[in-house]
Amino acid sequence: MAGNDNQDIPMANNEADEVPKGDGPANKTGNREVSPPPAATPPSVAEDTQELIVVNENTEELDLNHGRIGKIENLEPLRKLERLYLRWNLIKKIEGLDTLSTLVELELYDNQIVVIENLNNLVNLQTLDLSFNRIKEITGLENLLNLKKLFLSSNKIAEIKNINHLPKLELLELGDNRLREIKNLEGLSTLKQLYLGKNKISQIQNVDDLTNLEILVLQSNRLSKIENLEQLTNLEQLYLSENGITTIENLGSQGKLQTLDMAKNRITVIENVRHISTLEELWLNDNQIADWSSIDYLQENKKLATIYLERNPLASDPAYRRKLKLTLPWLQQIDATLCR
Repeated sequence: MAGNDNQDIPMANNEADEVPKGDGPANKTGNREVSPPPAATPPSVAEDTQELIVVNENTEELDLNHGRIGKIENLEPLRKLERLYLRWNLIKKIEGLDTLSTLVELELYDNQIVVIENLNNLVNLQTLDLSFNRIKEITGLENLLNLKKLFLSSNKIAEIKNINHLPKLELLELGDNRLREIKNLEGLSTLKQLYLGKNKISQIQNVDDLTNLEILVLQSNRLSKIENLEQLTNLEQLYLSENGITTIENLGSQGKLQTLDMAKNRITVIENVRHISTLEELWLNDNQIADWSSIDYLQENKKLATIYLERNPLASDPAYRRKLKLTLPWLQQIDATLCR
């Protein structure tokens, strides 16, 4: 299943699967579009919550979103349930799921959960969404060996841990947390999408085992350098906007890259992308590019269809769009406007 401080691509009920493009890279967050519905309002002193009541025991999919449900209960009869959606409720504790071994998808997005617990019997679970809760630590995933997608964005998690035992994990979303370091990802060779935007990460590191990674999102962090990507030869999308990067470099192994987002950094020259013949989208708005020689440099990137350069010094040229189109006639979009 958007630039701030957080396709398969991520989700039917998980709209975070796809990194949204919106009106340009500056409008994206690290992983998902962090424009959630209003957070659930805590219950009053009188506990103004609703009881979870289930009638049809043959139900395979149960959608109880936005129901002011305060407790997970009364689900024991649902021996065929595969998908349970409990977004935007008032749930404080994961419980009452022990009999739901058939469950493949569980969404508890935007509740009041503090601890990941009581999931041991969900051995067939493939998607778990606990975004927008109050979780401080990744725990309780020991038995979820079939898990493919794990969403934990917008919590209070300070450390990546207790996930590298998941042999089928393909997507990990940890945007908008309190991470300072990329670590404990050893062995996750199945991972295809990693979302770490809107954290406090200062260095790209410890990603050598992610050899099948296709999407890496590190927007809105504290990076000053592109580095340590040599093993990520399958990378197709790289999002590094809203950092402190000064140079486009160390992308020699990224021969499959289609999208490169470097918006809102400190870049003065476009360089070191000529070899990326697959490059289709280049986002460099809100940098310090002034010399038109940078545009001439892109003449070998024949698949480049979209370029964002607004709010760079060269974009103040009255003939800005015309010059871009003359130099790179194959462009289909300049900033937010399609070319004619």
